[in-house]
Amino acid sequence: MHSTNRRQFMCLAASAAALAATGRAARAEERVVKVGTLKLIHGITPYFYEKFVPAGIKVVVLPFESPTDGKNAVVTGSVDFGIFGLAAATLGGANGEPVVVVGAACNRGMAVVAGKDSGINSIKDLKGKRVAIWPGSTQEVVILDRLAAEGMSVKDVQAVRVSFSDMAPALARGDIDAYVGAEPAAGISLASGVGKIVEYPYSTPTGSLNMVLSTRRELIEKDPDLIRAMLKVHRQASEFAMSHRDAFVEMAMQKLGQQKPSIEAAAPNVELTWNIDDQFMKQAQYYGSQMLDKKQIRQLPDYKTFIDPSFVRSI
Repeated sequence: MHSTNRRQFMCLAASAAALAATGRAARAEERVVKVGTLKLIHGITPYFYEKFVPAGIKVVVLPFESPTDGKNAVVTGSVDFGIFGLAAATLGGANGEPVVVVGAACNRGMAVVAGKDSGINSIKDLKGKRVAIWPGSTQEVVILDRLAAEGMSVKDVQAVRVSFSDMAPALARGDIDAYVGAEPAAGISLASGVGKIVEYPYSTPTGSLNMVLSTRRELIEKDPDLIRAMLKVHRQASEFAMSHRDAFVEMAMQKLGQQKPSIEAAAPNVELTWNIDDQFMKQAQYYGSQMLDKKQIRQLPDYKTFIDPSFVRSI
């Protein structure tokens, strides 16, 4: 009897050890996917990824202050995926860096904002004013296009280099007269009563195209299944955030540290998205031609490889 008990005990102990080892192995096999995004309301989608990731994948979200930092993190492999403006992605593609756009991320999210009592009511009124513009951003390309449409150029304004997150505070301090910003800055300026919308600059052929989801070429070649899986997650997260406004506002408040009135003022100007369709391709190529025209890039990226719509088509 004693030996039987001992055998049972040994079997149980062996089973427990095997189960523990299996658990450890499962945890060890969990794939950590790093996703970079900007500290902006329209970069909020990755924070919803964990709701939709399949078993075996753990998402870590890393916030970046500037689009270029986000793009460089993708290029160097510090992150697996990055959400940032089309400008930074196009810059990388034009320089021959291995950055590939695999999905859309956000339309809209831009605004030209002026001080409430500045007397600035149109793009033409920006003449001679101190205007905050972030170099190398989608907003920069769009405002240059808008100025050209009004018969002006950047030389007609006093361009001031200010990061997106400091634009609303800079306007409140009176350091600038206006800014070409990214949400939630406009929402903050509106909610605080400091600023007013001059325009949402979507009338150019670029339309409202703004941020993209990108990865590096090596990952596409090595692990196309991961790209496909993450695009499914990205689609579900975008669609969830757009159809659950309260959750979207709550997440933006939590991750950006902003007050509810600011976020609620910004939210209607944000369209989270995922699809690369014909209109996206047309707008992206026009956008690249604008960057080339403004000498922000020396050559166009090769659009056959720089934008890869095959993954969004497959889902």
